Amino acid sequence: MSLPFGRFLNNLTTLESQHFQMLLTDYKSFRVCSLDQDITVGKGLTVRRLGLQDYEPIWRAMQYIAAHPKAERGNEIWLLSHKPVFTLGQAAKLEHILDRGDIPLIQSDRGGQVTYHGPGQLVIYILLDVRERVMGIRKLVELIEESIVETLSGFGIIAKPRSGAPGVYVNDAKIAALGLRIKNGRSYHGLSLNVDMDLSPFDRINPCGYPGLVVTQLVDLVKDKGGLMQKASNSLVNTLLRQLHYQELS
Repeated sequence: MSLPFGRFLNNLTTLESQHFQMLLTDYKSFRVCSLDQDITVGKGLTVRRLGLQDYEPIWRAMQYIAAHPKAERGNEIWLLSHKPVFTLGQAAKLEHILDRGDIPLIQSDRGGQVTYHGPGQLVIYILLDVRERVMGIRKLVELIEESIVETLSGFGIIAKPRSGAPGVYVNDAKIAALGLRIKNGRSYHGLSLNVDMDLSPFDRINPCGYPGLVVTQLVDLVKDKGGLMQKASNSLVNTLLRQLHYQELS
């Protein structure tokens, strides 16, 4: 069921619907400065840690930002996990949903086919003014994939992107998925990294539209399993910030 989308106040500080109210300022956030000397990309970036969230209100919030661009609104990165949900990309085919069961299904406006989000998966949404950076979607995809590969290498994992199938793979198993949209020169949506989650819902779909595609997760590939979500989150966001020429979080 589609949640009726409410309103944004004070540069998107409040999101309301009949069933949901979120003050972005209630969540931990960090402001970092650009390291680029070019004044056109000198605006800061806000990193927000949003915890466990329903999918649709977060998606609608990103949509609103892209549909109502403001020069004074800086770039943002949102770190979170979603409650269980299957999402379909713009060109996704319903035939890739094998057994939805009781998991909600949402048609979104990102690129890509079908995927699953759930607790224990790190989701990072990247809200950038790509126009001022002169950055196309292909370059942004490559930057995200490189950041994931670098992050996983810090855990001793050899991972690679795959030509023609955006995402990151360990051997032939997918560990991270990507899906982006650019509107009015602003990117939204982003990536999901499987950290320590129940992978069984992936058996109910053809992940990313590929029948038989195996998925994997960080917890199954490392010996030290303590605090993986925090470690992965901190490492990946700092790698993204470095790739985007921003200060890293301490």
